[in-house]
Amino acid sequence: MIHKKVWGKKLGFILIPKFCLIFLIGLTVLFTPLAVAKDLTLTIVYDNNSYNKELETRWGFSCLVEGLEKTILFDVGGEGSVLLKNMKKLKIDPDTVDVILLSHIHYDHIGGLPDFLVKNPDVAVYMPRSLPQSVKDEVKNAGARLIEVHKSMEICKNAYSTGELGFWIKEQSLIIKTSKGLVIITGCAHPGVVDIVKKAKKMLKTETYLVLGGFHLCWMNAWQIKGIINGVRKEGVEKVAPCHCSGDLARKEFKKVYGKDFTLVGAGKKIKIKDAF
Repeated sequence: MIHKKVWGKKLGFILIPKFCLIFLIGLTVLFTPLAVAKDLTLTIVYDNNSYNKELETRWGFSCLVEGLEKTILFDVGGEGSVLLKNMKKLKIDPDTVDVILLSHIHYDHIGGLPDFLVKNPDVAVYMPRSLPQSVKDEVKNAGARLIEVHKSMEICKNAYSTGELGFWIKEQSLIIKTSKGLVIITGCAHPGVVDIVKKAKKMLKTETYLVLGGFHLCWMNAWQIKGIINGVRKEGVEKVAPCHCSGDLARKEFKKVYGKDFTLVGAGKKIKIKDAF
């Protein structure tokens, strides 16, 4: 009897806690959400280059960035009516936008702002500090939150502004830090696309995966364009997607050099970067 009592105590002390432990671990695994990698999606909403024939094209640029903590609309094109029509055709609800980032002063990048703010004033608008007071007042009067950008800064986790770059035309670009490297979105790249890439690399100490947007090469000849392409390659840029003011000649030359790593983009084009975060 003594032996049985001792064995019974051991059974209660050793086996039951093991069972409980296994049960608790099972519950923890069952109810703990698994870490799932997130994609980054870039949609060209407004551009003077056509891609989706259902969308209108106008001189200017706008790109929707989805997959970050906040949904960012980079630039708003020149005509608000065209911007909103294109968003509707792409099934993009203006209310889903959390942040508007304006690259620079030119109308084809900021002209759509008033019409957008009528649809969704509950946004934060990041604009270069050098923009006129009239544009800043427009944001404030609409009830949106104004953030004036001068130096480089974080917009949200994994998203950054280069800060104002350049001399005559102050311009900011958007940098997104992904698992594949930096994604850089430029409005017109007035400060120079190579210098923008250099700034991004210096800020985040990471190589560049993709540069997308206006490269401001439409006025250059082939020899000048090849020099820019060499500079971009020297900085280790893996993929390129030039549009807006890049020009047909520059797009042709970039495609020659980059091959499969060149993406032809225009209004309506979506680029999805899998497992970006």
